[in-house]
Amino acid sequence: MQNKLCKKNNEIFDYLFVNLYIMRYRIVISYDGAPFYGYQVQPGHPSVQECVEAALSRLLGGDISITGAGRTDTGVHAVGYVAHFDVDGELPYEEADFCYKLNSILPRQIVVHSVAEAADDFHARFDATRREYTYFLHRIKDPFVDNYSWRCGYPALDFDAMNQAAQHLLGTHDFSAFEKTGGDNKTSICTVYEAFWAPYTPSHVSVMGYLGNEYWYFRIAANRFLRNMVRATVGTLIEVGRGRRSPDSVIDLLASGTRSDAGESVPAHALFLSRVDY
Repeated sequence: MQNKLCKKNNEIFDYLFVNLYIMRYRIVISYDGAPFYGYQVQPGHPSVQECVEAALSRLLGGDISITGAGRTDTGVHAVGYVAHFDVDGELPYEEADFCYKLNSILPRQIVVHSVAEAADDFHARFDATRREYTYFLHRIKDPFVDNYSWRCGYPALDFDAMNQAAQHLLGTHDFSAFEKTGGDNKTSICTVYEAFWAPYTPSHVSVMGYLGNEYWYFRIAANRFLRNMVRATVGTLIEVGRGRRSPDSVIDLLASGTRSDAGESVPAHALFLSRVDY
């Protein structure tokens, strides 16, 4: 009798253990930030996080919260954005089916690329070692890129000078001059690995055989970013390109500058979080 009771208790324990075992999953998404007030939940306003959590909760039948690789501001887009979430046990569907069902629930501005089991201690934010942003601008009127690129109508821009200035950003510096005032960061120190301007040709332009150099992008990669840092950096480099400040002025900004010393922030709609590495 005692052996039967022990066996029954063990069966109950095994059942509870299997069904209450918390598993962590890594989800990779891309989103058009235009209709959202940023990635992070904003009370009373639509956010990417809120949409994804609602879709996951509906599909899994419980309240699911996700932790992302970082925040993006209102109107900013992301490609290959990484987040993680926890559930009790395994997912009820195969990965492909799970992604298909999620994408059917989510609005068209958000797409899920993959959902896969992750290590128990994986953290989408704290484990990220490198983040990359890309900012697009165009120099001519083009209605086909206006939603994702900034039309910069200044008469001339010296991209060579802008690239000289960008090189001063490399390394570990205090980026207080490029940070939105009132931020809650514990430190303004960031390490920038890459920063440069380069021309590109949009697909619709390439198909028509036009090979001008009116389309440019700025790419910057770092271990972390401050709020508004990329947009303020681009605005400062634009001033260099216009001849309103020298490339070497960036050195002084990093050494002792304040936000009012740097350039104006450029529009958000042309900015993409383009990569997160682990």
